[in-house]
Amino acid sequence: MQHSQRIDMIDIKVPTVGESISEVSLLKWTKPDGAWVDRDEVIAELESEKATFEINAEQAGILKHGAKEGDTLTIGDVVCQIDETATKPEGEAKPEATAPVKEEAPKKEATASAAPVTAVPNEIKASPVAAAIIADKKVDPQTIKPSGSGGKILKDDVLQAISNPGKQAFKGTELFSRNVRKEKMSNLRKTISRRLVESKNTTAMLTTFNEVDMGRIMETRTKYKEKFKELHGVNLGFMSFFGKACAIALSEWPAVNASIDAEEIVYHDYADISIAVSTPRGLTVPVMRNVESMSMADVEKKVVELAGKARDNKLTMDELTGGTFTITNGGVFGSLMSTPIINLPQSAILGMHKIQERPMAVNGQVVVRPMMYLALSYDHRIIDGRESVSFLVRVKELLENPELLLFGKDPVKTLLEV
Repeated sequence: MQHSQRIDMIDIKVPTVGESISEVSLLKWTKPDGAWVDRDEVIAELESEKATFEINAEQAGILKHGAKEGDTLTIGDVVCQIDETATKPEGEAKPEATAPVKEEAPKKEATASAAPVTAVPNEIKASPVAAAIIADKKVDPQTIKPSGSGGKILKDDVLQAISNPGKQAFKGTELFSRNVRKEKMSNLRKTISRRLVESKNTTAMLTTFNEVDMGRIMETRTKYKEKFKELHGVNLGFMSFFGKACAIALSEWPAVNASIDAEEIVYHDYADISIAVSTPRGLTVPVMRNVESMSMADVEKKVVELAGKARDNKLTMDELTGGTFTITNGGVFGSLMSTPIINLPQSAILGMHKIQERPMAVNGQVVVRPMMYLALSYDHRIIDGRESVSFLVRVKELLENPELLLFGKDPVKTLLEV
């Protein structure tokens, strides 16, 4: 009897996800224990040290969990089992049974926040009375600690915030809290930590700075953004300008695009540019292949695709490995200047920053220009000062003269052969 039961239950095991990866964490179950699952339906999400990935049901049947969320599993471990001999519940009510319940709460909250109050953002949950007080007293909803179910702000919560002006507890705590929380570090965060320390300790890292006048690029975007969106179905952003400028500069200064392998220097005759993407789970660095061969629209589409996959934890191992150079944009968070850390095994990383209007001397006159600081961190073992500074100056030249991105040279100078 036991033997036939084992045959009826199908083991779902942790798949091989990469050469160097031996263990993963069970991030979350997407189907509850005892639920009916269809063949190929996503049942769980696992996290390796580099990325997250899904596992699917190999057959239809009743799901039996074999591990808990947060458990560490090795490759080949049984995550769960599926009883393929079970019959499908009538009307397939099992998974959907909870759906209407989940939908009811947002509908009620939408009704509450639909009161004639413009001061409360849609994502803030508040009772009608609380919302009215917030609007009348012009209270910042973010400073109010909610006590209602599902994080809803109630009347007493608003009155408490008003009676303690300027006093704001951390979210989820009381005033004068001394609470300390401990959370297990995720595999992704462990990897980020290890790689950053390794980069700092194993490279002779140095950072050089410059600044770029973003006026021409901003004018170009304003002039062509609608036509570009109409033709290519994607917005014209800054990353295409920076990606193409870096690709040209990398071809002219190959050491910046190289890496060290033991006692050899590996040069790359292509630009596989990694882009740093911040996600709720941590920093990921997916790769755009052969940027030198891509059009501006190709770059923008790839950026949108990779950023979306990063946020949805859908990046593949191939998309996360093999870059030759990295671009990171701290400007989206308001950073004016930083020293980015090299993304191993690469030898250089370019940091973009916030565009800020500053007074600049142009032809003897002080004018206000939209300026951005650029930072190039590089491994001094392989890249000399001349190469790093010249690379950054070339990127600056290409960005300040977007027409040079066409083929890297001034059209008039090319025409005159000078």
